[in-house]
Amino acid sequence: MKGVGPQLGVLFAKFFGAPDGQDAVVLDVLMHMPSGVIDRRSQNGIAYAQVGAIATLKLHIDDHILPPRGNNRAPMRVKAHDDTGEITLTFFGAQGGWVERALPIGETRYVSGEIGFFGREKQMTHPDYIVEPDKLATLPMVEPVYPLTHGLSSKVLRKVILNALDTVPIIPEWINKDRRTLMGWPGFSEALKHIHAPQRPAEGDIVSPSRMRLAYDEYLAGQLALNLVRSTLVRDTGIARTFTGLLTDRVQAALPFALTDGQHEAIAAIKEDLGKPKRMSRLLQGDVGSGKTVVALMAMAAVAEGGAQSSLMAPTELLAAQHFKTLKPLCDAAGIGIVLMTGKMPAAERRKALSGLADGQITIAVGTHALFQADVEFKNLGLTVVDEQHRFGVHQRLALSGKGHRTDLLVMTATPIPRTLVLTHFGDMDVSVLREKPVGRQPIDTATLPISEYERVISRLASRLDEGAQAYWVCPLVEESEVLDVVAAEDRFADLKKHFGDKVQLVHGRMSANEKQNAMARFQSGEAQILVATTVIEVGVDVPNATIIIIEHAERFGLAQLHQLRGRVGRGSARSACLLLYSEPLSETAKARLETIRKTEDGFEIAEKDLELRGHGDLLGTRQSGMPGYRIAVPDVHRHLLEMAHEDARAALERNPGLTGPDGDALRALLYLFRKDLAIPLIKAG
Repeated sequence: MKGVGPQLGVLFAKFFGAPDGQDAVVLDVLMHMPSGVIDRRSQNGIAYAQVGAIATLKLHIDDHILPPRGNNRAPMRVKAHDDTGEITLTFFGAQGGWVERALPIGETRYVSGEIGFFGREKQMTHPDYIVEPDKLATLPMVEPVYPLTHGLSSKVLRKVILNALDTVPIIPEWINKDRRTLMGWPGFSEALKHIHAPQRPAEGDIVSPSRMRLAYDEYLAGQLALNLVRSTLVRDTGIARTFTGLLTDRVQAALPFALTDGQHEAIAAIKEDLGKPKRMSRLLQGDVGSGKTVVALMAMAAVAEGGAQSSLMAPTELLAAQHFKTLKPLCDAAGIGIVLMTGKMPAAERRKALSGLADGQITIAVGTHALFQADVEFKNLGLTVVDEQHRFGVHQRLALSGKGHRTDLLVMTATPIPRTLVLTHFGDMDVSVLREKPVGRQPIDTATLPISEYERVISRLASRLDEGAQAYWVCPLVEESEVLDVVAAEDRFADLKKHFGDKVQLVHGRMSANEKQNAMARFQSGEAQILVATTVIEVGVDVPNATIIIIEHAERFGLAQLHQLRGRVGRGSARSACLLLYSEPLSETAKARLETIRKTEDGFEIAEKDLELRGHGDLLGTRQSGMPGYRIAVPDVHRHLLEMAHEDARAALERNPGLTGPDGDALRALLYLFRKDLAIPLIKAG
C-alpha cells in the first residue's frame, strides 16, 4: 500500500499479529475498530470554547515567545486571538523552527485541540492539527480514535486506513434484504466507511447500525466456520468403537474416590458418542476441581479396550506434567502404558517414547503441542483430548485429529462459559457439563481485606505456617506487562523472605521450565511453605496440602481468573481459605466483582456475572486466558446478534451445503473477509 514502507510494514505485521514472516494485509487495518471518536465540529470561538473540550479555532497569530536560553524544559508559547478573545498555544521541546513555520506571525491558521487553562487565560498544548485556511477540508471534523502501539501514530494509521477504504471492491451481499431492512443496516463497504470516515460522531458508535452490521458479519463468519468444521468431523465417518469394560473397570477400581453423578453422565455420553459410526466432537466443561481429568482417562481407557491409542494435549509443560502425575498411577494400576512428551526430553528418552507410540506399546501420550510435531507417529490414534482448547485455534481441532485415522475429539475447559460464548467458540461441539465437586472437597472460606492490613495478614499467616499449612501468594499482572508482573512477584518474594526465610519459594512465567519445575517440586514436597507466584499457577497446579491462597491487588483480576486462582486450594480434605487483598479506593465494578467471588463458588454463576460486569472485554479475555477475542463484535454489547448469526449460519448451510451459486459466493467472500477462509476447503458440494 502507498505510504507503507518496510519499517511500517514490520510494525503493522507485529501489531496485527500476522504469522511469523508474513505481512499484515489490507483487511487487518480495515477490521481495526476505533475505540472512540473526537468531534472537532465546534468552531464557536475562543471565548465560548469550554476547558477540557476539543475545539477548532480560526486564529490570527500575534507573537512567538521563545523559552529562555539554556532552559530546555521551558515551552515555546505562541500568542494568538480571534474576534472573541485571546489564547496561548504551548509547545514543549519545539526544536528546529517548525512551530515558527507552521504558525507565522501575522497570518491566519485553523488550529484544533483540547482547551486548557494556564494562569488567567485559555491555552492549547500541542494542538492536534494546524492547517492553512485554504486547506480546512483536510482537517477531520469527526475523527475516529484507534488503539495504537509504540512507534505508530494516530495520523499515520488513519492515513493508511483511509487509503485502505479506497481499495474495498464491490462485494456481493450475504445478508438477505429483509434482514437488512428490518435492522436498518447499511451494506458492508458502506458500514466500513461510516466507521472509519464518519460524518457524524454517532456513525462510528459501538451501537450504530454500521457497527452492529459488522459485528453480525463477524459472528456469522465464525458460526459458518464452526459449522463447517463440525460437518466435516461428523461427515467424515468415524469408527464405531467397541468396549470390553476391562480397562475402565480397573481404572475405576484404582480411584481413591467415588465418581460423581455428573462424571458418570459425562462418561456415558462420551461412550455413546464413541460407539457411533460418526466422529465424536465433544466439549467437557467443568468447574475447577470437578474431575474432568478422570473423565478423560475413562474415555481414553474405553478407546484402549478397542486397541486404539489416545493423546492428551495441554497448553503448557507445567499443566502437561501435572496431568501426567495424576494419570500415571491410575494407568499403572490398570496396565495402560503412558508417556509424557515435552519439547525438552533427553534424546534417548524421546527416541524410546517415539518407538513406543509407533509400535503401539504406549497407549496414552500426554504433552504440549510438541505431540503434533512431524516425527511423532502413532500406530493407531483413536482419541485426541485437548485441555483448555481456547488456547488453541478452532482450525487446530482438525489438525490435532489428523495424526490418526477418523480420530475422535474430546475438548476440556475449566473455565465455566455462558451459553453465549459456548456458541461463539465451541458451537461445533456437543457439550457435557460437570457441576458437582468430588465427594470430600471442602468449601473455601473467602474474605476481602485492604492491603493496608498487610502486617496483620503476615502475623496470621505465620501462625498458620507454624501449624504446618502451605500457602500461595499471587501477585498481579500490572498493566498487562510480563516484565512488571515479575518485578511485583520478586518484590513480594524478597519481603516475605525477610519474615519467613527459606520457607518462601518463587515461580513466574519468565523462568525456564526447569526452574519452574524445581520451584514447584520444593512446594509440592512441603520443603517450601509459601509459593509466591504470578498467574502461571492459574491452571492445573495441584498441591492438596496447600490450604491458603492470598491474591494481592485482587481488584485487578477478572472474575473468571479469581475463580481459577481460588481453585488452587480446597483440593484436599482440610478446610481452605482465600484472602483477597485490595487497594483502596475500589471502583463500583471492582466492588461487585469481589463481592461476587466472596459470596459464591459456583463457577457458572460467576461466569454469567463476569459477562455482565466486563465492559468491553470478552469474558475469557485475550489477556486473561488466551482466548482469541473479536476485532469488531463486543460480546456484552452485541451478544443478541450471536444467536441470530448462529441460526442464520446453520440455515444457510442446510439450504446450500456446498455454498454454490451467487448466495454461496457471497458467503465464501464473508469467510475470506473475516479470515475464516481456512474453512473453505471443508465445503463439499451436497
